Amino acid sequence: MIRLLIILTLLLAILVAASLAFGDVPLTWQELYNVIAGMGEPAPQSTMIVFDLRLPRALLALLVGVALATAGTITLAIMRNPLAEPGVLGINSGAAAAAMAIIVLVQDPSIALIQTASFLGAAVMALAVYALSWRGGTSSLRIILIGIGLSSLATAGTTFLSAFGDIGDVQRAMIWLAGSVYDANMMKVQFLGFSLVVPIALAFLAARELDLIRFGDHSAKSLGQPVDRIRGLMIVLVTVLSGAAVAASGLIGFVGLVAPHIARRLTGASSHARILPVAVLVGACLVVAADLIGRIILPPVQLPAGIVTSLIGAPFFAYLLWGRRRDRG
Repeated sequence: MIRLLIILTLLLAILVAASLAFGDVPLTWQELYNVIAGMGEPAPQSTMIVFDLRLPRALLALLVGVALATAGTITLAIMRNPLAEPGVLGINSGAAAAAMAIIVLVQDPSIALIQTASFLGAAVMALAVYALSWRGGTSSLRIILIGIGLSSLATAGTTFLSAFGDIGDVQRAMIWLAGSVYDANMMKVQFLGFSLVVPIALAFLAARELDLIRFGDHSAKSLGQPVDRIRGLMIVLVTVLSGAAVAASGLIGFVGLVAPHIARRLTGASSHARILPVAVLVGACLVVAADLIGRIILPPVQLPAGIVTSLIGAPFFAYLLWGRRRDRG
């Protein structure tokens, strides 16, 4: 386990270093070392590129990956469905609808207003899904079904706004919805980092509760777990983690689905105390790599990280479906 964590940490460090070195203006490894270590006399342009442009972008991608992977691991446990990810709670569709409404209906909205609206949209949608699924208690199946229904409703609202909104505003909204960290800055990195400290710490502290709830409601209750209360608290954590990530970067999909499955395969364990740290590192690697690939694959065009993760996640989703079909066959 320790060896696996060390390997993933080194891989993440390599990806972050590559993100600092490669781009429209590539830097040699020696130049990058001089800039970071403050040795020699690095060119002012290189210092500006590393510290003002690329470092905030790499750090924001890392934090977004951490948040989405943690939220996905929690969702997988409380829903007990291998195809579940934070989107089943309506978080993505709620954030998208709120952001689209602000961009299309408000004249020249600030980035802060868009981010706040997207977070509130995600929170309101998750609250609505949980409230409507309550029937003297909750069940993962009701949450998933109601989440799908409300997500479809929110998606319809987003489509309506995009069909009748100003073309320029709609294009701006679609760029945000694609998911990207291109406008990263250290203030945004610090805000997201502080926002994630408490929910991620609580997620790690709740590892045993996640282990219990995965066995099913009846088994967990027989072992003394207040299932409905734990599920509600976990949904709050997922909402905060995913909402903060979406507010910072837009919709970067499939990370919450892919990272927990990769972590489970790598650890070969069912204990969330072992799965969570690996999933966190895998999620960070995925988003940092997606942003790096998007910047260098078709220069000078920069593909949003959300598009790259979708290209990775869609085949993985198909693989999961095929695996379930084969197991049942």
